[in-house]
Amino acid sequence: MELTGRIIAVMEPRSGVSARSGNPWMTQEYVIEVPGQYPKRCVFNIFGEDRIKQFNIQMNEDITIQFDIDAREYNGRWYNDIRAYNVVRGQVPVPGAPVAPGAPVASPFPPISAATDPFPASQEPVSGEGSADDLPF
Repeated sequence: MELTGRIIAVMEPRSGVSARSGNPWMTQEYVIEVPGQYPKRCVFNIFGEDRIKQFNIQMNEDITIQFDIDAREYNGRWYNDIRAYNVVRGQVPVPGAPVAPGAPVASPFPPISAATDPFPASQEPVSGEGSADDLPF
């Protein structure tokens, strides 16, 4: 799954040592806001010091995150975990924003060819049928 939006909060990193393996760990949480008529916010985390440094997510940055969702149980309650595994930087398309003149506009729909058009162009009637009305029946 993926979300595209702007980072509106960067939390302090948390770290510790695994009780099972004795290896150190680090995680950091971020809040992304997805634009729209009713903007949505989502908190996600990145696990691992190397990934935190690699992604280097900054406040007010426009990014697309690719993530997995998992849930875990603790003391009879369930908690969601949204963990980003990739970050793609780029512009966030804002709905309703003006488009620069001459800029290409990407359509979310594939182009329709004449062979696959479900509504072909109307055909002119063959001349000489002698009917005054244009209805085919």
